[in-house]
Amino acid sequence: MTTALPRTLTSALPTHAGRTVRLQGFLHARRDLGGLQFLVLRDRAGLVQCVGSGLDLPLPESSIEVVGRVTAHPKAPGGYEVQVESFRVLTPATEPPPVEIPKMEWHVHPETMLDYRVVTVRGLRERAILKVQAELVAAFRDHLRGEGFTEISTPKIVSAGAEGGANLFPIDYFGHPAYLAQSPQLYKQIMVGVFERVFEVAPVYRAEEHATSRHLNEYLSLDVELGFIESEEDVMDVETRVLAAIMERLREHAAPELALLGATLPEVPAHIPRITLLDARRLVEEKYGHPVGGKDLDPEAERLLSQHYAETEGTDFVFVTKYPRAARPFYAYPEEGGLTRGFDLLFRGIEITSGGQRIHEYPMLQESIAAYRLNPEALAGYAEVFKYGMPPHGGFAIGAERLTARLLGIGNVRFARAFPRDRHRLTP
Repeated sequence: MTTALPRTLTSALPTHAGRTVRLQGFLHARRDLGGLQFLVLRDRAGLVQCVGSGLDLPLPESSIEVVGRVTAHPKAPGGYEVQVESFRVLTPATEPPPVEIPKMEWHVHPETMLDYRVVTVRGLRERAILKVQAELVAAFRDHLRGEGFTEISTPKIVSAGAEGGANLFPIDYFGHPAYLAQSPQLYKQIMVGVFERVFEVAPVYRAEEHATSRHLNEYLSLDVELGFIESEEDVMDVETRVLAAIMERLREHAAPELALLGATLPEVPAHIPRITLLDARRLVEEKYGHPVGGKDLDPEAERLLSQHYAETEGTDFVFVTKYPRAARPFYAYPEEGGLTRGFDLLFRGIEITSGGQRIHEYPMLQESIAAYRLNPEALAGYAEVFKYGMPPHGGFAIGAERLTARLLGIGNVRFARAFPRDRHRLTP
């Protein structure tokens, strides 16, 4: 077998019609028919059907190499197939895959797909989801850099929680108590004093015993913080532009994946509608007869409020603003009447963002720490920076998996992460 030919990806086959190419990938599927052998090769760019005879085919998912001539074929994946001239097994699979990857969507239980995630993540739909998320994150980074933001990296082992509460994973740090970070919030605020505008893409950890389709205990958080703002309105404006940039990039760079998944991207309005929490509660109760108790919107109220704005304004997005202090962490900037300059962003019926303006004055911060009954010593390192002229600032955080799931119509957020962690799953 010659190896002089450069490797060709399946996506480039239309430009090689009538020529001999060298393909490398995985044996996605195989079948014998009337003395002919049909094998489907999968590489990072897609699929191609290869046709030969007398081939010693290995088990599915083996790594293989095919050299052959490209011919047009209207019924083949992508409209082309390869007439095999030589075939080589690069790395044979030593046993059959635990599931048939080409048939997973129809024949495999969702929990089984997660149990064998090391293999099932190779599926076309599964990798399409992750490719969309990769482009989403790339758009997030690129747009913010264009607006003068600097990417930072903050500790994931911390001495105290950023938001208080008990949803922290404790760890033993050389004999001292420590925790996995539930948010980079405190550090990204500190870094506003350095770069003014910062962002981070990193995992965060929440020790919440949820068992729902919208929660993970480890997820990818897209965090933003910016200084010298007038109010939380400036923060919402930045997020609106970020979301518009994400949709634009997905249309340009993830069109095949979106088509495969049957996903429709939303239009992001120049000004996403904004409604106070009090008015939102009143609206869903008066229009839909759904009473809302507690300090936040419940999932059904989020769905109904989103339905209202989809019907009346044709948008999938709505900001809910002016949350009470009881529903916000200690660093939220307070207003009269026990409210804060905090907001959530709902998208297609689910909250995907929390954000707002933060406290930037040292005396006010100390008062808030006391009001929330937090340990001031544990927060001393964070609070110290506010003695030195921190500007008015605010920010937001987007859960990458939750946004991905809503964009693509995925019912469970676990399938928007390669290797999800929830209260029942620590492997693979």
